[in-house]
Amino acid sequence: MSRPLKHADLKLAQELAPAPALKPNVRQDIETRHFDLPVAIHAGFFGLFLAYLTVMFIGFYEPQMILPMAIFVIFTVGFYVVPAMWARVGPDRKAKAMSMQRLLGEGIATHVGWCNGRDAIIQALILPVLILGWGIAVVSIAALV
Repeated sequence: MSRPLKHADLKLAQELAPAPALKPNVRQDIETRHFDLPVAIHAGFFGLFLAYLTVMFIGFYEPQMILPMAIFVIFTVGFYVVPAMWARVGPDRKAKAMSMQRLLGEGIATHVGWCNGRDAIIQALILPVLILGWGIAVVSIAALV
């Protein structure tokens, strides 16, 4: 069961971690905004989702579907353009997005552990590829039925 802890109790139990030393004249509040992935992977996401929308538009073309598809495209573009713009605004940042060569050479830490570059690319792009494949399968089934 939980109970409130007092600062003095933590100090006595030596469970209080010391505060990190701050470097003088260095801003500590600047975070990285590039999502730790190369731009090519973000472009792959964007391209695969637009390819899915294109497949669905061509496969189920009706004049009444132009407006909903335009809305889907606008939202999809917004979901990728707004974070790209957000990564570039703010104070001067020295951190740049990881290059594809660096990702393939060094790998990256993911939520499931350390991955080499190829595995990280596969892990990142598997869902958009499956969604595109699902769209192609649905359109193919609808064309055959």
